[in-house]
Amino acid sequence: MRGVLLLEDGRSFVGAGFGAAATRVGEAVFNTAMTGYQEILTDPSYAEQVVCMTAPQIGNTGVNGEDHESRRIHASGLIVRELSPVVSNWRATGTLAAWMEGE
Repeated sequence: MRGVLLLEDGRSFVGAGFGAAATRVGEAVFNTAMTGYQEILTDPSYAEQVVCMTAPQIGNTGVNGEDHESRRIHASGLIVRELSPVVSNWRATGTLAAWMEGE
């Protein structure tokens, strides 16, 4: 799946998409955390924001049913440099991409 980020000033960035196939609008914000993406996505304070993670690889700890800040994803989107193809965490019950696909 192809992902496109369109900025208000007309610039566009094309990359590989993951998660649900959808068109979303939101304010672009940055987060410098190396982990905690599941909490960030479900934190209501990120509602209507597209979160750009600055760590080089995201998704390697997977997701689980215990680390939600709320019952659903509130962020409009997630931008990562590299989505980890491997989940390596004893608490993981799924991948970030699959979890975002189901939301």
